[in-house]
Amino acid sequence: MGRYRAPEQPGSQYITPAGARRLRQELDELWRVERPRVTQAVAEAAAQGDRSENAEYTYGKRRLREIDRRVRFLRKRLDGMVIVDKPPSDPTRVFFGAWVSLEAEDGTTTRYRIVGPDEFDAAPGYISMDSPLARALMKKKLDDEVSVEVPGGVRTYTIVDVQYEPSEAE
Repeated sequence: MGRYRAPEQPGSQYITPAGARRLRQELDELWRVERPRVTQAVAEAAAQGDRSENAEYTYGKRRLREIDRRVRFLRKRLDGMVIVDKPPSDPTRVFFGAWVSLEAEDGTTTRYRIVGPDEFDAAPGYISMDSPLARALMKKKLDDEVSVEVPGGVRTYTIVDVQYEPSEAE
């Protein structure tokens, strides 16, 4: 078996202002704080002599590669991002950035925010716009029914509320 891996599909290019801020902070932290600290530790470990049996040197170099890989990813990702900071022209429909309240067939209500793939793990209730539920919700409006294929079968939800956060410019 070869080492070939099919290229991953890049996630959607949309992000909220808060998500973009968080990615920029992570990039800044890695580049200005973490990388210089690890570089200094590697230099000190290298000064101790034999590098082949020096665990601090080996693990420090590995950590530097991880940091550099993440920095490259974040820079490339942030360059191609579209920051969505305004609500859509029709706030009754579900689009990126919407808080959507759904009522299941059994009467339980859940609330989700549709965000980009780089930020859906930032808070409870955030779902990626690439997820099956978010794709089913897109462009729907209040009181529409949505059916989603889940591991246990098909679930049907009714949209009971759609809200957008006010833009930061207002």
